[in-house]
Parts: sequence; structure tokens; C-alpha cells
Amino acid sequence: MGDSSTAPDAAPQATNGTFPASDAAGQTVAAITQAETVSADEIALYDRQIRLWGLEAQNRIRNANILLVSIKALANEIAKNLVLAGIGSITLADHEVVTEDDLGAQFFIGEADVGKNRAEAAAPAVQKLNPRVKVNTITRDIANEQTPDFYKAFDVIIATDLPYMSLNTLDAGARIAQRPFYAGATHGFYGYIFADLGTHEFVIEREKSNRPTLKAAETATRSIVDFKDKKENGKMIEMVTKRELYTPLLLVNTSPLPPEMQRDARKLRKVHPLLTCIRTLWDYQRDGRTTLPSQSSTADLEAFTRLAGEKHKELLLPSSTLKAEFLRSFLQNLGSELAPVTAFLGGQLAQDVINVLGKREQPIQNLMLFDGEECSAPVYALHPIFPDNPIPPMAPVPVDASVVVL
Repeated sequence: MGDSSTAPDAAPQATNGTFPASDAAGQTVAAITQAETVSADEIALYDRQIRLWGLEAQNRIRNANILLVSIKALANEIAKNLVLAGIGSITLADHEVVTEDDLGAQFFIGEADVGKNRAEAAAPAVQKLNPRVKVNTITRDIANEQTPDFYKAFDVIIATDLPYMSLNTLDAGARIAQRPFYAGATHGFYGYIFADLGTHEFVIEREKSNRPTLKAAETATRSIVDFKDKKENGKMIEMVTKRELYTPLLLVNTSPLPPEMQRDARKLRKVHPLLTCIRTLWDYQRDGRTTLPSQSSTADLEAFTRLAGEKHKELLLPSSTLKAEFLRSFLQNLGSELAPVTAFLGGQLAQDVINVLGKREQPIQNLMLFDGEECSAPVYALHPIFPDNPIPPMAPVPVDASVVVL
């Protein structure tokens, strides 16, 4: 570090919470001056992140309280990335116990933890990653939690590897509390991330062009609500504030593809069949089933296959794009965990949470799929919308309202 006698007024000026990389000493001094809540040690620890997304965003991250429900392999990856990023606290919620099957892809537990509660077994290893982060545990089943104040205590709610109806309940609770909600799951080579952020505003920075920026709708869900200029390194940079509107999981499961895709036969042929399979699984579990289809049950496999055909038609997709080979592969992968897949999806979900907390960059809108065999990750925006009819923002719900999922 540079000479500690350097006068504070000699430090470089911060621009949008970030500091020039050429003067580390000046950066530290200016950072401490601007943010009394962040210590010099923290600025040194998270220096690379502060340079990337700014001190203001890092402050939001360090004060964030995250709820992570169901601590399996995907949750392990999410927790690792968020804790290393320096969040304020993480609450691990799981009422299940560690089994031998959990040892294959989960790295926070070992053989000695078999029979212990999954959240409590993982907590010590999570804490070791970053002693500055507070790690809490909940050992009761919160999948059907209906108390709005419960959700209000957290800044982001993340649920992984849960049945569809449990995800709906948690999503509804998060919406009433006006908190961002994420769901995710992996099944062998396949998986998904779903985001319901309610109404979310974020800022993107871009070099100012000759084309004027207007406060107007960009898509059915996204609009520009503000913009301003700044000068940085001799260039004019435009800071554009955008607003995204999201749809709850309950409606996403039956929502159509975007109109521009419905009108284009070529785009419909390119829609990944995993979209049909994931929505089929949700419907399968919505019909009162809390378990996955059994490979040894002919009735389960026939019911799932029949439902898959119906969901494929619901999306207006050509029947030729849902091949028996892919459907069979998806069914054979159900319930299994592969470390490379959980690592990819866990990293993507955690990064999106960090962007949302920092209010930077475009978040996932609203369903990202992952096919590990093809190494493809298409994103589909699924909303109950029609051409030239943008979805309206949802009116705030009283915090004391009840959580009801039909």
C-alpha cells in the first residue's frame, strides 16, 4: 500500500462508486471516505468486485440477507458463490437429513454427516468460506410457510430442488413481501433457473451514441425509465435505468412463448424440448404428486409422456421436435445430481442474484434452461401476454395478506 501520509484530497475521484485502478492507495482512501460502513480490510478483500460493479453495489451486497431453501448440490454452489461475494447473511433452510446419496455431488458434507440435518451439516463448511458472513439455519419445513413477515426478513428468497407446489407457495410469499424470488433445479444433465423479481429496476452503462435515448417501452416487459450522462476516461457514458416486470411461476407454467416466436415457424422449431419437459414436470407435480416419475412404474411413465405431448401442443411447437429419445433421456436423469451441471447453474443463479442486489445489468427474464449434453442454455420469457398488449405492473399487496396458492 502507498504512503499512509497521502492527503485524502489527493485521492482520485469516484465515478458512480468506482475508482481508477491506477492508484490503489487513493482508491482505498476515497472508498473509506465515501462508505463509513465498509472497513479498509473489506475494501482490500473485495477490491476486484468493487472495481467491477462499484462501492454502492458492494454495500448492498454486504447488507443482504439471503434465504436458501433445500440444501442439495445446486444450493451448495449457490451458497459458495454468494458467501464468497460477501453477502451479509445466509439462512440455510432444510428439514431433511443427509443421506448417502447426498455425498455424490455435495461438497459441504461428508460421511460423518449422514443422518444429520442437511442445513446444520452444511453450515460449518459454509461459514469457513467467509467468516464475515453470518450463517443461520432453519430445520423445519418452510415449503408451505404462509406468514408474510417471514419473507420480509430476507432480501432474496432462493428455492432449489423442490416440488412445483412448494415453489409456488414460496414465490407467492415472496411476492406479497415484495422480495425477489428464484427457483432452480438440476436433473442429471438438465436443469433450470426461474426468476420472479416482481418489478425490478437496474442500471446499465454504455457509451453514448448519436441516437437519442427515450423514456419508452423496449419490450412487453422492459422499459427505460431514466437516463443520465457522465464523463469517464474522456468518453461520454450513458447510465440508463430500466424497469423489468416479472410473472409468478403459477402463470409462467401456462404462459405462451413470446408473440414474435409464435409467428415464426423457424424459431418454433428451434425451441429446446427441455422447455416442454420442465413444464410437464411442473404439471405432473401440480396434479397432487410430490415425487418424481418412477422409472419402474409404467403408469408414471405413461402419464408423464401423455402430459408432455399436451404441454408441447400448448406451446404451439411442432410435434417432430419432441423426440422419444430426448424424453427418455430426461426421464432417466430425473433426481440425479452431476457436479458440473450444478456448478454451472449455481454460478449463473448466484451471479444473477448479485446483479439484482447491486441493481446492475439485465437479470434473467425469466426462465433459463440448461442442457449439459449440448452445453446450451436458452432463455425464454414466458408471460401471459398478447401482441401489442404489455403486461401491467402488479399492484402492491398488503404485507399482512394471506398466502394462497390454488
